[in-house]
Amino acid sequence: MDIATKYNPLEIEDKWYKYWIDNKIFKSVPDDREPYTIVIPPPNVTGVLHMGHMLNNTIQDVLIRRARMQGKNTCWVPGTDHASIATEAKVVGKLKEQGIKKTDLSREEFMKHAWEWKEEHGGIILEQLKKLGASCDWDRTAFTMDEKMSESVIDVFIDLYNKGYIYRGIRMVNWDPQAQTAVSDEEVIYKELNSKLYYLRYKIENTENEWVTIATTRPETILGDTAVCVNPNDERYKHLKEKKVLVPLVNRSIPIIYDDYVDMEFGTGALKITPAHDIHDYEIGHKHNLQSIDIFNDDGTLSKNAQLFIGKDRFVARDEIIPELEKAGNLVKIEDYVNKVGFSERTDAVIEPKLSMQWFCKMKKLAQPALDHVLNDDIKFHPAKYKNTYRHWIENIQDWCISRQLWWGHRIPVYYLPKGEFVIAKNAEQALNLAKEKTKDNNLTINDLKQDEDVLDTWFSSWLWPISVFDGIRNPDNKDIKYYYPTDDLVTAPEIMFFWVARMIIAGYEYLGEKPFKNVYFTGIVRDQQRRKMSKSLGNSPDPIKLMKIYGADGVRVGMLLCSPAGNDLLFDENLPEQGRNFSNKIWNAFRLIKQWQVDESIAQPEHTKKAIEWFDAKLNKAIEQLDDNFLKYRLSDALMTVYILFWNEFSSWYLEIIKPAYQQPIDKVTLDKTINFLEKLLKLLHPFMPFISEEIWHLIEERNHGESILTTLMPKADKYDINIIENFETTKNVISSIRTIRKDKNIPLKDALTLNVKSNGKKYNNYFDSIISKLANLSEINLVSNKKDENSIAFMVKTLEYYVPLQGMINIDDEIEKLTKELEYNKGFLSSIMKKLSNNNFVQHEPAKVVDNEKTKKADAEMKIKSLEKRIESLRFEI
Repeated sequence: MDIATKYNPLEIEDKWYKYWIDNKIFKSVPDDREPYTIVIPPPNVTGVLHMGHMLNNTIQDVLIRRARMQGKNTCWVPGTDHASIATEAKVVGKLKEQGIKKTDLSREEFMKHAWEWKEEHGGIILEQLKKLGASCDWDRTAFTMDEKMSESVIDVFIDLYNKGYIYRGIRMVNWDPQAQTAVSDEEVIYKELNSKLYYLRYKIENTENEWVTIATTRPETILGDTAVCVNPNDERYKHLKEKKVLVPLVNRSIPIIYDDYVDMEFGTGALKITPAHDIHDYEIGHKHNLQSIDIFNDDGTLSKNAQLFIGKDRFVARDEIIPELEKAGNLVKIEDYVNKVGFSERTDAVIEPKLSMQWFCKMKKLAQPALDHVLNDDIKFHPAKYKNTYRHWIENIQDWCISRQLWWGHRIPVYYLPKGEFVIAKNAEQALNLAKEKTKDNNLTINDLKQDEDVLDTWFSSWLWPISVFDGIRNPDNKDIKYYYPTDDLVTAPEIMFFWVARMIIAGYEYLGEKPFKNVYFTGIVRDQQRRKMSKSLGNSPDPIKLMKIYGADGVRVGMLLCSPAGNDLLFDENLPEQGRNFSNKIWNAFRLIKQWQVDESIAQPEHTKKAIEWFDAKLNKAIEQLDDNFLKYRLSDALMTVYILFWNEFSSWYLEIIKPAYQQPIDKVTLDKTINFLEKLLKLLHPFMPFISEEIWHLIEERNHGESILTTLMPKADKYDINIIENFETTKNVISSIRTIRKDKNIPLKDALTLNVKSNGKKYNNYFDSIISKLANLSEINLVSNKKDENSIAFMVKTLEYYVPLQGMINIDDEIEKLTKELEYNKGFLSSIMKKLSNNNFVQHEPAKVVDNEKTKKADAEMKIKSLEKRIESLRFEI
């Protein structure tokens, strides 16, 4: 068989992926086997593969391939998320390039453009995952706006509304002026900024020169002020009861109110109240029945209600209002101030607190089972440290704002009647029937109904994902949901623990009375060497597709996994995939070496290969046992390292070296067969991590039937093994390495046989692996001796035994004397420098005793070394 000299991943990866797809290796249907299920965290339909996806999906593929090789019926469901905000922004941007405004289109026209964009770009990331080797059941590919998924979302909205969990109301929400929609608390990222604190004075009404000074970071919002609030216990302001002040620039008269909420120590102790633009002000305003004046348009510009700076952006207005306040005599001072500001996770726009009519879902009661089942480990978190973060969020859960002011998404199934009433229905026809029933007006037509313009939060569909991909909302008794649910492992990032993980758990218990998954594996964040999160804006994120072209998919997978323990960040460096590629080359070269050997069935098996097979068999079984434990504890990085060391260090560097026949000599059949058996087992252990090269070599070992794959074979199981054999061989390794060091130091060629003397002194010497020591160290004999080492031998210790290698006649004496003389001169120079230090009274008297004692130890060691070298040189000269 002609085997390429170098391993070329680009030539084989597409070949084997097509083979797996053509032979439906990844396909799953319910049967009598134990199921193992993973649902992919659906990437945004707008997305392209980044390093975070690479890590997450590599881990999922490792788990699913291993489970398949354990005989389980594995099902990995792929799919994408419609990503309302991100996708709508992409479509609006594309239309803008064509000179089309969203506002110029009807909803139907816009949705046509959006679906066209989705069809053109929506499958990119899934195709890229195939390059990675993702073994998904692609026939099950789901999209959160598919018909069955959409119907499930609408059914859940209706159900929760009928149960009293969903309600509509005007509340303070997080408003994203760029996307022009509300976003949930979890979609707000707080950043610490260097801001300014503006001290402004408000004139007390009907006084000549009395003022109240407030401090604010947002001077533009004074235009929406409807009160100034002070603490009732603050002596400075007790005389102002029932007084009013004038809002600067607009001279609106507003009351001074009293509330314990105000911190007397912050700023001046007086707080401006803007109920329409601050959550705490809103609560105070509601409590004191204050007017709310919304001074912002949806795009963050100032509205007519502001009276000033109308149509200008809020930040422009902030800059322009300061000189006006100074001119009017209302600006007292400006101080530097560090504060936290909320940004939209999707658009990075500064969030604007805004009063808005929205739909909400009550969460407190719904969430309780989701807390209990995580705390009692019915659902296990890996690592477990995230349980505390999860518990804190669930215990403090707020009502969920589920409406978004967008067109792309699941339109809220609420239909408004002419008099402001509404009905909740799956479609317009059903809504009309309900409306007639509600109003007793049979003359109503569909044209009299108007559906809510908003769509549901993207996460309102994603929280149903483990259920809806198996159609478990619409058909809770179907065979797929009964077989595959609950799923087994969820692999995700901790930053979406609240957005997604917690809500899926809530939905699982609400709709199926069962957990959605048994384990949650939290990955770390992929960072660069400066510990910065990888991002396009920083330009520090490599293109995964390019990496796979350079290092191969297996190389990149290994590189990602070698240093990514669960929950800990991965510091990415291109040395990692390079290390993975080097490992691929090591595997390939080991295989080529084995296939080059010619077998001779007539020759007997040598003793050293018998012993090598016995040792490696024990080593392999111990490694399988360790591997099983690693996977049980979700230590995937450790699992890979276990196989990596087993193949590179034990199999390639030791086992193959022991059994390798002499140059141009054949190997016996028993040893070759056993070696190929070992190789096959190793390839199976490697397959979940390195699917492509393992499949390629498995097929090159021998001809396989069409449709066969290493992926459909069973993973090796650990047999019993003798730990003493493994421990004894570690001693053997040390002996061989020590002899090799002597050869190197003394320039003794490997072809020159040496003798090894073992000083027993009554201690038991285990000679079990002597045949291996003799071969690898090229020894003519191994002797047990009781006499002391002579001057012509070099000694070394392994554990408690002393070994001697006689060198009489093995070395060039003149060269050795020259080498030892140089070493002697170096040590004398070193001793001289130590003596200078110790003869310096200033050093001895003023340095710490520990430092002085350390120098004295160096002196004694140097003197001993010099004495030994002089003795050795004298002995060699005597030989001459």
